[in-house]
Parts: sequence; structure tokens; C-alpha cells
Amino acid sequence: MALLNILEYPDPRLRTKARPVQQFDRQIGRLVDDMLETMYEAPGVGLAATQVDQHLRIIVADISENKQSPHIFINPQLKILGGHQESEEGCLSVPGYYERVERAGQIRVSAADVAGKPFELEAEGLLSVCIQHECDHLEGKLFVDYLSRLKQQRIRQKLSKLQRQRA
Repeated sequence: MALLNILEYPDPRLRTKARPVQQFDRQIGRLVDDMLETMYEAPGVGLAATQVDQHLRIIVADISENKQSPHIFINPQLKILGGHQESEEGCLSVPGYYERVERAGQIRVSAADVAGKPFELEAEGLLSVCIQHECDHLEGKLFVDYLSRLKQQRIRQKLSKLQRQRA
């Protein structure tokens, strides 16, 4: 396994729409393992392949306290079941920023596992938020897109400045 580099906003590659996984092979298994290792090390509760510059429809998530219950969703499709919830979100690609975002309260996700076997899962609470957040990444959308233009501009400017200082 290997740690992957997480792209940071406003990197334009984060806006790339991910393509479906066609072949479930060792390479996909390795990518999923690397994504999990990267997510845990960051630390985070979710990661989309787009965030590590792999533009495939893959997300991983683990909201458990002990980080022993990973969820893997390949080619996920969401269905909103109802309700609304507002919660504070952060993002590994937007380090240091947390803002309140409104999302669906309950969802159903249809996806495949790492072997290509289809499954469905209903989720609510933090897992629902996490899945919706990561699926947004697969469409080239970030949680900052839910914020006002002014907040987006401030975050973009601050992160751009930090990135220049590190370079």
C-alpha cells in the first residue's frame, strides 16, 4: 500500500468528472487499498478517487470510531429517500475549513464492491453526509460550491497563498 497525494482546492483537476470503473482487477483493488490508507492517515472519514487524481467513480468511507469499518463504493448511484440535515462539513481537499452544508437526510446508494459485486445500502446521519459529499467529488463538485461566492473566494485566496508559500 502507498499514501497518495491529495489534491487541494482550487486545483482544477478536482473539477474533473470521474468515469465509471469498467474492469474490476488487481489495479482497482490496489487503488482502493491506497485510498483507504491515505484517508486514515490524513485523517478523514471519506475520500473520492478524484481527490487523488484518479478520475474513476470510486469512493471510500469509514465513520467508525476505531477506523475498522470501511465502506467501498464503486460506480455509486444515489437515490434521495427524504428529509434534510444540516451539518458542519470539512474536506481533505479544502484543509482547515469547515462550513455548514444542507444535504438529504436519508439516501440509498447502489454500487459495486471491489470485486464488482453489486449491492445497495441505505444511510442516514454522518454516513449519508459522507457518501453525498464524496459522490459530489465524482461529479467535479466540492462542498465549497454550496457556500456563498464571497466565502468561496476567501477560501480560494487563502489556500492559494498557502500553496504558493509551500512551493
